[in-house]
Amino acid sequence: MNVTQTDVQGVLLIEPRLYGDARGFFMETWNARAFAAAGIEATFVQDNHSRSAKGVLRGLHYQSPRAQGKLLRVVAGAVFDVVVDLRRASASFGRWCGAELSAENRRMLWAPPGTAHGFLTLSQGADLIYKCTDFYAPAEEHTIAWNDPDLAIDWPLARGALPILSAKDAAAGPFGGARLFP
Repeated sequence: MNVTQTDVQGVLLIEPRLYGDARGFFMETWNARAFAAAGIEATFVQDNHSRSAKGVLRGLHYQSPRAQGKLLRVVAGAVFDVVVDLRRASASFGRWCGAELSAENRRMLWAPPGTAHGFLTLSQGADLIYKCTDFYAPAEEHTIAWNDPDLAIDWPLARGALPILSAKDAAAGPFGGARLFP
């Protein structure tokens, strides 16, 4: 697999090795030894599957104090996936990175614990599957506004277009008021 460090410390873009022929393809989406060699030593406890329509923006979500690391991939459609660094001690604190994940490019993104995650659906629909390093804890979930001016995330929206948001995401607070990590 090819692993690329993004502009956010510890956030990795992963391109799995693909074995394909006229019948289809095969690829490994998780191999503890190979991922540990790439710097991802994680124990996953939960797998999630999210389906979203075009224009839906989910996030920016995170849990605190029980932070989740997430290994993200798209199995149908395409999304613009974003990770924001909430770790005060990180060299990239307060910065974000984004990448297109799609069924076609088969890329994966590793969002380490201490980061917030969100995505915008680019295709008519998209199925995002992700592995988590800790269980979902609703009482510990927090949301940062997708359009926070301090983060200035460059979402690929048409000029003047607004994303489709849940009520929770529409009411999200600013980055300046976020619960941060050491």
